[in-house]
Amino acid sequence: MSLPLVLLHAFPVSSVMYDGVVERLPGVRVIRPDLRGFGTAPEPGGEQPTIDRYADDVAELLDREGVERAVVGGLSMGGYVTMAMLRRHPGRVAGVVLMDTKASADTGEARVNRERIAAAVLQHGTRTLRPMVDTLLGDTTRRERPAIVARVSAWLDAARPRGVAWAQRAMAARPASFDTLRTASAAGVPGAVVVGAEDTLAGEDDARAMAAAFQSFTQVHVIAAAGHLSAVENPDAVAAAVHGVLDTWQDLPRT
Repeated sequence: MSLPLVLLHAFPVSSVMYDGVVERLPGVRVIRPDLRGFGTAPEPGGEQPTIDRYADDVAELLDREGVERAVVGGLSMGGYVTMAMLRRHPGRVAGVVLMDTKASADTGEARVNRERIAAAVLQHGTRTLRPMVDTLLGDTTRRERPAIVARVSAWLDAARPRGVAWAQRAMAARPASFDTLRTASAAGVPGAVVVGAEDTLAGEDDARAMAAAFQSFTQVHVIAAAGHLSAVENPDAVAAAVHGVLDTWQDLPRT
C-alpha cells in the first residue's frame, strides 16, 4: 500500500485544480486541502501572513486524518508550503514533488508587486486577477484549449480578496529554501521536480536549481505543452511523475 499523498494548490486557485491528477491516481489516498482563504477553507484571521502558517495548517490536518507521514506535492505556492513542511515538520514528509515553484526568496521588486496586488484585490476585488490567466497558462493551452482557459478564469473570479491578499503577503515574506532541500536530501527524502515547458513564472532554470540542491534522489520532469499550472494543463504527465515518487519511496531500504 502506498503512502498517502498530500497535494497543495497554487495561488490563487483551490484544490479543485488537481481533479485531473487525482483521477489518474487510482488506489492512492489523496489529501488535498484548500489553504486558508481559498476554496472552502475559512478566511485568514488576524495572524501574521506566513507560508509557515500554511504548513502548520497542513500538519494539523494530518493529525486530524490520523496520518503520520505522507508524500507531499505542491505547485507554485503549494511548493512553497511543501518546502516549509520540510523545514518545520520534516518527520511528516516521506517524499516531495515540487511543481512549477522555486526555492529562491522574492526579490525586492517581486515583494513590491505582491503588495500592489494585495492592495488592489482588497480595494477593487478579484476581478483584478483576470490578467493572470496569460501567465498561469502556457501558450499551447491559451491557443488550443479554450475550456481550460475558461475554467481557470472562473477560478480567478471566485477567489476571495482577503485570502488572496493574505497569500501574497505570506509569499513575499518567505525565506529561500535551498538549505532546506539540501538537508532533506541528506536525510534521504526522495523527490521529484516538475516544470511546465512553457512556464514563464517558475521555469526550468528554477527547477534545475532546486534539483541541484535536492540532488540525491531528484529527477526533473519537463511537462510538454504546459505552463505554470502544469497539473491542470497536462495531468497525465504530472500524475506519472507523482507515481514515480510514490514508487521510489516504496523501493527504498528502511532503517
